[in-house]
Amino acid sequence: MPQKKKSAESRNPMHMLRYIFQIEQLIRNGEYPNANKLNKILRTNFSRSTFGRYIEILRDEYKAPIEYDYQKNGYYYTDSTFSLNQVMLKEGELLTLSTILPLLEQYKNTPMEKAYRDLMNKLIMMLPDSITVDSALINNEVHFISDPITTLEKGVFENVLKATKTHFTLEMEYKSAQNTEYEERRFNPYHIICQKGSWYVLGYSHFSQAIRLYAMPRIRNCRITKDKFSIPKDFKLEEHIDVQMGAWGSGSERFKVEIEFVKGLKTYVMERTWHKGQTIRENPDGTVYLSFETNQLDQTVSWILSFAGGAKVLNPPKLRNYVHDAARRILGEEFN
Repeated sequence: MPQKKKSAESRNPMHMLRYIFQIEQLIRNGEYPNANKLNKILRTNFSRSTFGRYIEILRDEYKAPIEYDYQKNGYYYTDSTFSLNQVMLKEGELLTLSTILPLLEQYKNTPMEKAYRDLMNKLIMMLPDSITVDSALINNEVHFISDPITTLEKGVFENVLKATKTHFTLEMEYKSAQNTEYEERRFNPYHIICQKGSWYVLGYSHFSQAIRLYAMPRIRNCRITKDKFSIPKDFKLEEHIDVQMGAWGSGSERFKVEIEFVKGLKTYVMERTWHKGQTIRENPDGTVYLSFETNQLDQTVSWILSFAGGAKVLNPPKLRNYVHDAARRILGEEFN
């Protein structure tokens, strides 16, 4: 059994990378490693074929100048200046990675924030000693303007994520947007969604006996039960969310949205991909036509209003009415 465990570990990509780095370090230090020496130093139980596979990865994928010394019964570098650190992560690549750090804001209050930061630190540690990293480099030159971040109760994200992966029912206290008090809920989580700075979980609500979208900031006292569930075979994620437009709104009906943008927005609109499968073209008068399909009309309304009158709804009529009603509410006009 222990030998099988080591074998499984050796096939894990993260473990493989760790062992490759350890082997490379031994070679660079002039230890002339072989399978027996590696097992003794790392207290592993790798076969010669597994060790040989790691040597092949170093030689073939990372172009390491490796040769075998028959007198010393181990491997060495024919070029003593070679370092796997220089191959794995160059300074320019670190600069690229550093621009990603601000995006971690959307993972605040989730276990992923720490995991991603730990990964970044490990990547920085791969740099050769000759390269130094100025801490000012990380934040000052690149900024991302993101939506406001919501706050989750401690343990909510962990339990929702675990229950979603293992298909166990959750018990929780939940407060809907319309209610002021929390209520007991049982929920089968199917899918986790991050939208506009906030986290949601889509699944089956035992209370509503239907598919519902729960906002994680409104969840408290979340716990995993021992009750297993199965996702229905006829469940289709695309019937409940639109990854381009959003996840708010549970209607499964899809609409063909057609919009005309004013000439002044031509460059701004045409240089972007607004929706997968969109049709976009410039009209003879300089206006821009855009169409796509979505089941998220409410989110489409908010998006159209963000153009401050620069976007006109052509179709569907239902969307035109939604935009018209929203505009009247903004102006404080009374409905007849």
